[in-house]
Amino acid sequence: MKKEYHIAIAGATGAVGIELLRVLERRNFPVGKVRALASRKSAGKSVSVRGQAIPVEELTENSFEKIDIAFFSAGGERSRKFAPSARDAGAVVIDNSSTFRMDPDVPLVIPEINSQDVKQHRGLIANPNCTTAVALMAIYPLHRAFGIRRVFAASYQAVSGSGARAIAELRNQAIAAVQDQPASAPLRRGEQSSPQIFPHPIAFNVLPHVDVFLESGYTKEEMKMQDEGRKIMHLPEFRASVTCVRVPVYRAHSVAVSAEFEKPVSVDEAREVLAKAPGLELVDEPHNNRYPMPLDVAGKDNCQVGRVRRDCAFENGLAFWVSGDQLLKGAALNAVQIAELL
Repeated sequence: MKKEYHIAIAGATGAVGIELLRVLERRNFPVGKVRALASRKSAGKSVSVRGQAIPVEELTENSFEKIDIAFFSAGGERSRKFAPSARDAGAVVIDNSSTFRMDPDVPLVIPEINSQDVKQHRGLIANPNCTTAVALMAIYPLHRAFGIRRVFAASYQAVSGSGARAIAELRNQAIAAVQDQPASAPLRRGEQSSPQIFPHPIAFNVLPHVDVFLESGYTKEEMKMQDEGRKIMHLPEFRASVTCVRVPVYRAHSVAVSAEFEKPVSVDEAREVLAKAPGLELVDEPHNNRYPMPLDVAGKDNCQVGRVRRDCAFENGLAFWVSGDQLLKGAALNAVQIAELL
């Protein structure tokens, strides 16, 4: 094995790209050289790698010479255009977009669930959707013990899932609201609090709208838990009815899950399974006001699960609540874990 690996990060100046650099350093990944790549307008900026400023280069087809692992977090269009070039240059691509997730020749991997699938890669591995990753961290260990049949879920998704500009939009709208200003009132020169990223104000509001709507009435985001869950868990009959909701939270997603199982399940049995699951913490003391919250999991590797109870609508059902940092387990951390498997 090589002692050090040359790394490229496409989308190095974005929220996930910056987090990738932090996770690689924090987990002592054996990094040799780092090539930071981004769009032409970001070229010339710099990112910090082990205390050194690394210049950002423009992402092109020729960016991957002598690169061992290429992390892509630059959007689906750039993944579609440049990931094949990285693979052809000899790099293994770990892609965070949805572009390749459902390609039958591309492994879709959550290391705690289907690490063995990495062995099937042909130079390209997909990272799952962030909400799917957070939810499956709790669903899968229960599936192993009791056999999952179907899931009904509602997500509570932080605005950072839509990027840094969405965080600014929430902040600006919140400032305007507490100052009793109109929604379109200017805050600082060049800034407006009116909606730009989301179709409606997000401050002090919730939007049952994440991603684009399909003819079925579901959004693309909502279908990912079923479609990606089937592939990751190797469970083609898995069914999930999901409503995805954007909430005025800066960071970390949460999901309320009602799950039906093949086998009878008790709350005590479920809690025992969840307490032992890798990458997951059981935080379930509601009478002491202890349960997972976005503020508690933001910036942390592990997801948390709590509010575990019998689902009164199912014969063999459980209801529970899971929270996780979508920039970490939902993106950067999961990608680095995949690289560690490689």
